[in-house]
Parts: sequence; C-alpha cells; structure tokens
Amino acid sequence: MSRITEVRIVPFVFEVADLGLGQHAAMGVSNLQYQKGGVLKVMRYAVRIRTDDGLEGSYVTHWVGTQGALGQTLMLAPHLLGRDPEHRELIYDDCKRELRAYDGMGYGPLDIALWDLAGKKYGISVAKMLGGYKNRLPVYASTHHGQEDPGGLDSPLAFGEYAVACAERGFAGFKIHGWHDGNVKRESETLRVVRRMLGDRIDVMYDPGCQLRTHLDALKLGHVCDEIGALWYEDPYRDSSKSLIGSKILREKIKTPLMITEHVRGPEMKAAYAIAGACDMYHIDPEYDWGITGAMKCVHIGEGLGIDVQIHACGPAHRACVSAIRNTHFYELALIGPGMANLIPPVYTCGYSDQVEAMDASGTLPVPDGPGLGVAYDWAFIDRHALEQKVFAL
Repeated sequence: MSRITEVRIVPFVFEVADLGLGQHAAMGVSNLQYQKGGVLKVMRYAVRIRTDDGLEGSYVTHWVGTQGALGQTLMLAPHLLGRDPEHRELIYDDCKRELRAYDGMGYGPLDIALWDLAGKKYGISVAKMLGGYKNRLPVYASTHHGQEDPGGLDSPLAFGEYAVACAERGFAGFKIHGWHDGNVKRESETLRVVRRMLGDRIDVMYDPGCQLRTHLDALKLGHVCDEIGALWYEDPYRDSSKSLIGSKILREKIKTPLMITEHVRGPEMKAAYAIAGACDMYHIDPEYDWGITGAMKCVHIGEGLGIDVQIHACGPAHRACVSAIRNTHFYELALIGPGMANLIPPVYTCGYSDQVEAMDASGTLPVPDGPGLGVAYDWAFIDRHALEQKVFAL
C-alpha cells in the first residue's frame, strides 16, 4: 500500500500581455478588460503529492487558483499525510467534513492531483479511468465581460463582430458575459445584436455573471433570451444564484433553459436545486465541486434526474470529465475576447493549451490520453516564478 508522505503547494506568478483591471483595484472573478500594452500579473498555484514508494500526482490550478482557494488547500493539505492516495472517496468525505464551514473550493486541486497519481501508477489516463469515450471535444467561445474603456468588448457591436469571428473560426457556440453594471437595456441590445449578426449559424448562450441587480431585471433578460432562442440562461442576478426559490420562480416564467449551480457546491445542493424545479441544467466544475470525485457525483445526479450538465471552464481535468459525460454539449473555452488571451498559466511542456490557437479547424480540442491527466508541467518555470511554497511532510 502506498502512503502519502509529502504534499507541496507552490503559489507562483506569471504575466499576461494586453489585459488589465481597468478601474478595479484588485483581481477578482472575470473583472478583466483589454488594455493595449498592459501587463497583468496573475497568481496560480501547483499541487504535488508524493508517496513513500516514489509515486507523484500533480495539478496546476486554472480558475480556482485564487488566494481564497489557496487558503483552504493549505488548510487541508496536512490531512492527506499518511493516507493511501487511492482512498479518494474516503479522503473526499473527510475533507468535505473538515471544510463544512467554508465553500470547499480548496479541495478540488488536491483531489485532481490524487486522480493524476492513480493514473500514473497504473499507466492509464484519467479519461479512461472515468470511462471516457470522446477523443475530441466540440468547443464554445466564452467571452470576457464587456468593458467601459475603448477596446476589447466595449459595445454590443463589438460582441456581434466577435461572435461572427468565432463562428468563422469553427466554434460550436458563443456565450455572452455582459457588463458589470447590469444595465438591462444594454444587455438586451447585446443579445439582439449578436443573434442578428450570427443568424442561426451557431448557438448563443447568456451569462450575466450574477450582475443583474434584481429578480425583475433577470426576468426581463430571460424574456430576451426567449426572443433570440438562447440555448441556455445562466447565473442571472445578485442572489449569486443561491436563492433556490428565486431560481424556481424565474424558471417557471421563461422558456429558455436555466443553468444554475456554478456557485452552489457539491452533489447535495445540486440535487436539491433540480428536485425543487430551480434549474434545467447543472453547471459543474472539477476545481469548484470537490475535485473530479465530487464533479462526477454531480454529473451522475444530473443523469439520474434526466437533465443535461455542462462542465464549467477549462483544463485537463475538465476535458477528462467531458470525455466521459453523455448528457453534455460542449467544452468551454473561458475566457476569451478580441486580442484577449485566455488567462491560463503557461506551464505545459507537452503542447497542451486552452488558447484559441490550439483549436483545430473543425472547432474541437483533444482529450489528453497519457497517464494521469496526460499533461507535463514545466516545473522549472513554476519554481522560478514561485512565491513562498509550503511543504507538509511526515
């Protein structure tokens, strides 16, 4: 039996050109904008789990790599020492209890690293461990939010022009993230302009990112989604999509499928939302939803209830999950925009990429098929750009 002897957490920084925070004072979720000549410094962190018989599993965070999540990962890391790394279900259960007072987002990177370790031990990809059968995934474009300063997605017309460019590039769908002020008139115009310019070439989805101020604002935009034939409507207003009753009422009054639960963690609450009639689709993320272990529990609840699911955001763990899910549609390339890179750490030495350029002409991306997650990390780059790393060891 293997035993975990070391868990190493390595926060590191990297720079992304032509992105900035605009008037925002701090890095947040999706508060970026195009800024010509700008240089944005970003923090993410890596997880390395080692055992007494020389095994190692690792994962580098994408969206979850924030200071808030890092704190929870550091809190949990010592709880893995001395344990059998293949006891993922028991470790999941114990860590879920340990984080009962928190949102749980720090556990995902640890669980994903445990899956990577198991795959490498047996020489099999995580995708195959999950029963994955898809080798390439259709991709949809998930935009950066609208911005007030000139450039990037600064007008409804800019969204429309970018939507057309994405359709011509081969994307299977286009998801609009609107402005941060939740202006119903401008949001409505953007939806109508995008649909008018695209016609019926590809699917259109809408995610206000919980920026609409009121339930009635959400209802108004829901009717516009109905008007343009949106494929789904996601996380509308300032309840942060945590009001089960509010979502239920909204769902009853619009025709467009309502996709909730990106901000409702884990299988228990996701089950409650669908059973209560508060959503038509689940949003699931292996970084957010307690790792691959937790994410696949959520997937199977959705399958059992007969509803579709979408994996939120991108990464090698995300591709492995999508490869094994029947009741899903696309892989999300998030977030992108005209002249705006996807905010993904440049740490892969194997050719893996979640930038637009990596997508083939048919609009698909491959599922890594090497052992574990199937990716190789540039540890020299990570160590060279590391902040204070934490090592927990027996």
